[in-house]
Amino acid sequence: MSTAEYAVGTLAAAALAAGLHQVVTSGAILGALQGLVERALHAVL
Repeated sequence: MSTAEYAVGTLAAAALAAGLHQVVTSGAILGALQGLVERALHAVL
């Protein structure tokens, strides 16, 4: 592949990472993850 193709691929990967970061750090997702971890820690085995 040429340098331009690598540059486009790198930009696409960075954009995807930024989008995923926005989703994962949103309040609803953080609350759901926190609840999941708390339930796992308080589960009776």
